Amino acid sequence: MPSIPSSPQPANLADQAAQAAPARERMTKSELRASLSLASIFALRMLGLFLILPVFAEYARGLPDGHDVQRIGLAMGIYGLMQAFLHIPLGWLSDRIGRKPVMVAGLLLFVAGALVAAFSDTLAGITIGRALQGMGAISAAITACIADLTRERHRTKAMAMVGGSIGLTFALSLVIASPLLHSIGMSGIFGLMAVLGVLAIGVTLFLVPAPPPPHPVRLPFRQVLLNADLVRMNVGVLALHASQVAMFMVVPAMLADAGMPLDQHWKVYLPVVLMSFILMLAPMMAAERYGRVRPVLLASVALMTVVQLLFATVHGLWPIVGVLLLFFVAFNVLEAMQPSLVSRYAAAGRGAALGVYNTTQALGLFLGGAVGGWLLKHEGRGAVFLGCAAVLVLWLIIAWSMKPPPARGQDGASAVAG
Repeated sequence: MPSIPSSPQPANLADQAAQAAPARERMTKSELRASLSLASIFALRMLGLFLILPVFAEYARGLPDGHDVQRIGLAMGIYGLMQAFLHIPLGWLSDRIGRKPVMVAGLLLFVAGALVAAFSDTLAGITIGRALQGMGAISAAITACIADLTRERHRTKAMAMVGGSIGLTFALSLVIASPLLHSIGMSGIFGLMAVLGVLAIGVTLFLVPAPPPPHPVRLPFRQVLLNADLVRMNVGVLALHASQVAMFMVVPAMLADAGMPLDQHWKVYLPVVLMSFILMLAPMMAAERYGRVRPVLLASVALMTVVQLLFATVHGLWPIVGVLLLFFVAFNVLEAMQPSLVSRYAAAGRGAALGVYNTTQALGLFLGGAVGGWLLKHEGRGAVFLGCAAVLVLWLIIAWSMKPPPARGQDGASAVAG
């Protein structure tokens, strides 16, 4: 009589409880606390980083060494380059010494870089500060901590909270960045980043529940790197954030040319962002409740592509506002969906998958600034949008063959191995 394969051992204490719990049990208070507190750390960091996105390109032109748009793009993108180098090593380190020590150390680097940039009055000094901030690459450690502190059936919700927090902070930054620049200046914005980083340290130390002790494992990098489902997600997050950074090197100038001063841009962003959150509800509901993940993701990528083509041709304030609305709807949907999908495709190799995913996200931030700046300098605004559209079309082609993600609560061990 053939033997019955033994069940895989739970990855952590939360998984042990999951095996005996009712299938429809809600998140525990500890799981909810962990998810919300860790998502808030993401939000505090990303709010500070996103605050410079809609205003820095125009501000930097007034600096003594800010005449070169390619160098401005490098200053915007170098944060992502440093993150790309360090996400996987720091994620690996968090497996050995624990999540919280790595998270606190990374946030201290983030604060230090913000202070360097705040006290710099040259583009070179700000670039050094941004590079130092990027060395605090703790996204993989945070997402691994979420996996440590939640059961399998609830991790999709927890990852969606993180994705939603990033989308929300990006939207909020576009609304408040211009008024902040007008009231406290760019140095003040970098100082605010430092304050937000200190708050994130406090959340880490006092609100995040204690994760299980470190349990080093050999991460299946080969399986993660070669898994087709995860490759699609990695290409997607790179394309999404590269196009995001590149287009916002141009959009503020377009609004200014259309008669909207920089300190008044929030009057465009606020209604557009609020409307986009309303319009994203229907596709998100279709994806999560009715199992339409693939068509919703593909439609959102296609809409992002159309947005770039429209930006290359539109003129006048109201057409720009209309295209911005389409952008935010697609961006918010994709930003909320993708981290959740990674956690479902890679349940068995989650730490490695999230490390690679965050690395490609950071690489996208760098490429968006560096390549976007080069295109703007040598080919003009239209080339920036056409370049973004080409990258998004490539994403759409690669994503077209995506398979439905594993059902919630499914082990997913075969997903990474496949």
